[in-house]
Amino acid sequence: MKKFLQGICLSFVAAIAQAQIDQPKEISTTEKFGDYTVHYNVFNSTDIPASVAEAYKLVRGKDRALVNISLTKTEEGNTSLGMPALVSGKTKNLMQQQQALKFIEINEGDATYYLAPFVFNNEELLHFDIQVSADKDAKPMTFTFNRTLYTE
Repeated sequence: MKKFLQGICLSFVAAIAQAQIDQPKEISTTEKFGDYTVHYNVFNSTDIPASVAEAYKLVRGKDRALVNISLTKTEEGNTSLGMPALVSGKTKNLMQQQQALKFIEINEGDATYYLAPFVFNNEELLHFDIQVSADKDAKPMTFTFNRTLYTE
């Protein structure tokens, strides 16, 4: 169990590094809401090792990607690791076709984050609408971002 969780962590780190290489510097991967920060990233499903994808029932493929969401909170100068949250969202392409994002929770003991798989076309610009709540009674933290995705 621990090995494939470490694989996800390593894949996520690799995906962030690749995104930082592929994306212009001005593209943000965080949104701040008071004491809360939502961290997000989009990466190709083939970046996840096959064994990890199998363990979480994620389908890998050139035309499949994942959105990764993590919520942290900073109090008195200390920032938490990813914490449990309610996460939902959708993608929309230039033709206004929408896909609902179904997030699965990944809990690694001290850190929790959320992955949602989706399908895309090569060189497709997708608009993401994301909502994150720290709990069921909290007002959702809503933000949007765009990404162009490539199958190769």
